[in-house]
Amino acid sequence: MTPVSTTEPASGVRTLAHPARDEIRIESVLHALSDPVRLCVVRELAAADGELTCSRFDLPVTKSTSTHHFRVLRESGIVQQIYRGTAKMNGLRREDLEALFPGLLDRVLEAANLQADRLGGA
Repeated sequence: MTPVSTTEPASGVRTLAHPARDEIRIESVLHALSDPVRLCVVRELAAADGELTCSRFDLPVTKSTSTHHFRVLRESGIVQQIYRGTAKMNGLRREDLEALFPGLLDRVLEAANLQADRLGGA
């Protein structure tokens, strides 16, 4: 499956393709989480009460690079992105990841938080 942004002509609602639960691969998840910027996004989403807009993240990269990072997270199956008006909302796919790889996301987040503490909040 090649995830692609699409527009539904009848309703005008913009949708983004996501992998189905059974299409999520551990290699893609680990690759996505291996980048510090993407890991930062996942940490912020995990700490949030709900979904966050892309503009909510203060990332040390250009807008086009930020878009790339969000696309990698979506295509790997880590985040769900939906449009609400002009805002693109992001939420973790915790339930899917937990069903496929029990404990993985929690352990990665725990390790990332420990590392941030050790390195002084990085």
